[in-house]
Amino acid sequence: MKNSRLQNAGFWLIAVILTIAFAYYQRISGPTYPIKNKVTIDNQEIKYKLLRTWGGEKDATLEFETPTSITGELTYKRYKSNDDWTIIPLIRNDNKLTATLPHQPPAGKIIYQITLLSGNSKYVLSKEPVVIRFKGDVPTVVLILHIIFIFGAMLLTIRTAFEAIFRQKNIFLFTKVTLFFWLVGGMIFGPIMQEYAFGAFWTGWPFGHDLTDNKTLVALIFWIIAYFKLRKDPSNRTWPIIAAVVMLAVFFIPHSVLGSEIDYTQLPK
Repeated sequence: MKNSRLQNAGFWLIAVILTIAFAYYQRISGPTYPIKNKVTIDNQEIKYKLLRTWGGEKDATLEFETPTSITGELTYKRYKSNDDWTIIPLIRNDNKLTATLPHQPPAGKIIYQITLLSGNSKYVLSKEPVVIRFKGDVPTVVLILHIIFIFGAMLLTIRTAFEAIFRQKNIFLFTKVTLFFWLVGGMIFGPIMQEYAFGAFWTGWPFGHDLTDNKTLVALIFWIIAYFKLRKDPSNRTWPIIAAVVMLAVFFIPHSVLGSEIDYTQLPK
């Protein structure tokens, strides 16, 4: 009995550690995580952050803490548009240079590049122009519940896999709870978040190619299959393991890849 409890505690501990690792990976990967780096100008190290997502109804604000001797400029245009590039100077505000990118409707994008200037020297802060996507505000409670259920499903997925691999007796129970968490987090709160952020509940198959929606759907299908296989045969170990592997593969795909975006070239002028 004692060994069983220790093993169970070990399973949960490993599941928690792996879930935290996956959460961190999802946080820092994908096209919405800001580009952070540093540049040395006049023997001074300047750290900077280039935003790649912006929520709300205001213009996107870019700030760079620099010595007062440094100036800069912002070059930008709407992404996937026939616009000409716009170049504006960065505005000095005490020890910061600031610039704003004009607000876009949800899923609208701007491509931009920041250049810092010191004397006759230019320092471009990114090798390639950066793309920033605009989105609407998502209520905090919706965001929190989405995160709780999504990563709760990840935690339960790993725990279900251990249950199946080591021939434990609660495979069906863990599968049911995992399916519930994924259904609520991915197929209820996920679309609600997307509606607030981008004005559409679902942009995956068959209506679009949003990879986040599609990978959520694929994982759900495998958990549904595992559920019905286990309902017929509670000792089945193969399908919960397959569903767990699919779920892990889903979490290896960075968040928001192939997400919603406006193609301004297709809109009337």
